[in-house]
Amino acid sequence: MATTVNRRRLILAACGLAALGGAAYAGLRLWGGGFEELAAAPVFAVDGVAIRGTDPVAYFTEGRPVAGDPAHAHEWRGAVWHFASAGNRDRFAADPERYAPQYGGFCAWAVAAKGKLYSTQPGNWSIVDGKLYLNFNDDIQARWETDVPGFISRADTRWPEILGTKG
Repeated sequence: MATTVNRRRLILAACGLAALGGAAYAGLRLWGGGFEELAAAPVFAVDGVAIRGTDPVAYFTEGRPVAGDPAHAHEWRGAVWHFASAGNRDRFAADPERYAPQYGGFCAWAVAAKGKLYSTQPGNWSIVDGKLYLNFNDDIQARWETDVPGFISRADTRWPEILGTKG
C-alpha cells in the first residue's frame, strides 16, 4: 500500500509540474515571449498598441504603472497609446517626448548592453532625470540598476544606430 501511495504522489507531482510548466510557457507567450530580439521599430508595440497599453503619463503622476483605456487613445510614432484618463492623453499629446519612454519603450538595458531591441514589462521601470526607462523583467531591471548612468550613455549612443538613423 505504501508503494501505491508513493507512486500516486509521484504521478500527481509530475502532473502538477507539467501544469505549472505549461502555465509558465503560456505566461511567457502572453507577456511577449522570452528574451528575444525584436525587429527595429520606433516604438515597442504589441498588435499596434504601445507599451502593452500602459499609460506612460501615470508613471510620472502616480508613480506606478497604470493600465490605459482604449477609450483614451492617441496615435504617435506609428503606435496607439492608451491612457487611464482623457487628461493624461491630453498631457501626452501636448508633449509626447516628455512622457514617452526612452528608446521607444524597448528594454533600456538591452539597447545599452546588447544594441538590440527586446520587449518590456510595465512593472520594470525607473524615472531618471525626468525620463522614463522600461526593462524586460526583474533580473534585467537589477542589472540596469548596477550602472544606470553608464547604461543610459551607451543606450543613447546605440539607439540611433539600431533605428538606422545615424549618419
